[in-house]
Amino acid sequence: MSVSAPADLRFHPLHDSVTMLRRNLRRMLRYPSMTVMLVGMPVVFLLLFVYVLGGTLGAGLDGGVAGAGSRAAYANYVAPAIILMTVAATVQGTAISIAMDMTEGIIARFRTMHIARVSVLTGHVLGSMIQAAISLAVVIGVALLVGFRPTAGPAGWLGAVGLLAAVTFALVWLAVALGQVSESVETASNLPMPLILLPFLGSGFVPTDSMPAGLRWFAEYQPFTPIIESLRALLMAEPLGDDGWIALGWCAAIALGGYLWSRRLFNRESR
Repeated sequence: MSVSAPADLRFHPLHDSVTMLRRNLRRMLRYPSMTVMLVGMPVVFLLLFVYVLGGTLGAGLDGGVAGAGSRAAYANYVAPAIILMTVAATVQGTAISIAMDMTEGIIARFRTMHIARVSVLTGHVLGSMIQAAISLAVVIGVALLVGFRPTAGPAGWLGAVGLLAAVTFALVWLAVALGQVSESVETASNLPMPLILLPFLGSGFVPTDSMPAGLRWFAEYQPFTPIIESLRALLMAEPLGDDGWIALGWCAAIALGGYLWSRRLFNRESR
């Protein structure tokens, strides 16, 4: 009588994470309209602010901005905000994907399978990081076409890429939690909207000096302002100051909070 080999009861987080990543990449290919929508919105804002409002807003830039008073100067000023907005738009897609899995019962099914639990969320995070990288490449390419002229050297570009990776990682984990806490896909598409609006309430589109006192205080202390200022300094080869450390601190805090919140939501009993 033959004896069957015992089943392998060990978990393989790396292998399972790759499998989940492959699943999410296939979903992106199956629904390309979502990626086009997430990239299209920041591109539309870029064209609107550079070509429609750029002349007037560029005239309002003070002499501390190179070439102040011109549309070209405003393109250099606003591009970092649009780049950050691209990351925020991409994580909106992350929340929607998580909510779809939750409402369709797939995650509940994954909980019953012999797979490493962490791999389910890790697959979403890695897939969103790849989607954000593609979106950023497209938006930066369009920005260069409309007049964005960064003066950064290799070190500046390397720093900008590292900062964008840190911001994306942090916001993706926050979006994973928002997707799990959402009761529907529609709710998941609305909850990350403040992340897209925060660049408007900071130094992304106009200097904070031009704002009323109360709004200026909020703009100067909200997390996106030091991130935008750091990105602007890195890409335009300007002094970074304390904004770099503050930006990294915000990224670390958001990433840790988003991860712990996501893990707690994922380990709860299925609803």
